[in-house]
Amino acid sequence: MTAIGITTSVPSPARAATVAVRRATRLRLTVRGRRVLAALAALPAVVALSAAVLGGGAALASRDAGAPAGQFETITVSAGDSLWTIAEEVAPDRDPRDVVDQIVRLNALDSVLVQAGQSLAIPAEYSIAP
Repeated sequence: MTAIGITTSVPSPARAATVAVRRATRLRLTVRGRRVLAALAALPAVVALSAAVLGGGAALASRDAGAPAGQFETITVSAGDSLWTIAEEVAPDRDPRDVVDQIVRLNALDSVLVQAGQSLAIPAEYSIAP
């Protein structure tokens, strides 16, 4: 007669605890680890921003070239004048916004604010009435 025996191996309680710990172990990041991971993730943005800041000086050299001499007239800003009033004075038949834009570009101004005594170049196509 043939006997079939079935045996089950029951791990010892210490072995079962070790197996359970191995299965439950996950990646745990400490505060320091999170900071390192965040720094590595932000590194490409920091490099790109640094390159933009250091290379930003080249943008200043790319401004529109000034007009050659003889293609503009020079005026001196009086007290109370603005680019808008100057534009209306030198080109009463044109849209003042376009004239102001041309004056700003010709003089490479950073803003539309002008001060009394400041010299401005006016495009020669606008004749200043005496």
